Amino acid sequence: MEPGGESGCWFLYYAYGSNLLRERLLLRNPSAALCALARLQDFKLEFGHHQGRTSSVWHGGTATIAQSPGDEVWGIVWKMNTCNLSSLDKQEGVEDGIYVPIEVNVHTQAGKVLTCRSYQMKDYVSGPPSPQYKKVICMGAKQNGLPTDYQEKLEAIETNNYAGPVPIMEEIEAAVKAEKINSA
Repeated sequence: MEPGGESGCWFLYYAYGSNLLRERLLLRNPSAALCALARLQDFKLEFGHHQGRTSSVWHGGTATIAQSPGDEVWGIVWKMNTCNLSSLDKQEGVEDGIYVPIEVNVHTQAGKVLTCRSYQMKDYVSGPPSPQYKKVICMGAKQNGLPTDYQEKLEAIETNNYAGPVPIMEEIEAAVKAEKINSA
């Protein structure tokens, strides 16, 4: 897969969920570089449980995109090294059949259309995200300056009020803190 016919050593990945947050993506994919903010037309953001099972990582519904004429999803295009493809697939649960890789055409703010790899959950039951998962998405949207009205939409998402431990959240928050210290 060679987006835009460029050299085959990298690919473009469109993130719309927890991988909006740089520190979340970099935990597993240290070579990712921010490419652009982009809009996916005629899709909407949904949350769900694959085959009705709650995510053991996030303790709630996780994000997916569903075709929906007239709606739009905002996200980030990351430029990634092809050697990270298998670790990204693994993070997205591809081998377990939770998410499937899809190709999407997204519009950047500069008006360019980019063909990207993204992921869509198959066979899911709608269900709200945990507050921790929602927080990561909102932090990522803010960090990357997604449109304000879209950020407000994300802030308004109902959660399942889960209050137990979420180890990956602690890992992400530690990475965010370390980043702040390093950039101070």
